[in-house]
Amino acid sequence: MTPGIVAAKRARIKHTLHEYEHDPSSESYGMEAAEKLGVPPAQVFKTLVVSLDGNELAVGIIPVDSTLGMKLIAKAAGSKKAAMATRAEVERSTGYVIGGVSPLGQKRRLRTFIDSSAEALSTIFVSAGRRGLDMELSPDDLKKLTGAEYAPLQHCEGE
Repeated sequence: MTPGIVAAKRARIKHTLHEYEHDPSSESYGMEAAEKLGVPPAQVFKTLVVSLDGNELAVGIIPVDSTLGMKLIAKAAGSKKAAMATRAEVERSTGYVIGGVSPLGQKRRLRTFIDSSAEALSTIFVSAGRRGLDMELSPDDLKKLTGAEYAPLQHCEGE
């Protein structure tokens, strides 16, 4: 039972857990989840932590087959710039290891932004808090539980 699962249960949101055999040699945790669960990559979302203006951490949740646009998440957060947080910052602030970072049940609640593509989906898959375990839930429930905002976050050519 991970903190993410506890948070979902405590909030009584409808969710389904999906477990798969994690391959330690996998280079892309999110794409591995999509493949092993037989779900389109556009429905499986990864949880990324960024540093805003070098002084605040925030979370961006985007499809696993896309890249987080730093200018886009900075704009959504009202910041000048964003950069990926270090592994140590991510693990210290969330309480999760890289590849198993859930947007739910983090040690510190960070401002959270969900890519607007999620709004068109009835359910999305996010990490449930460890490698090899995903949670399926409605994007609106995830938004409500994390206090997130929808925003366009996917990097586009020319950004």
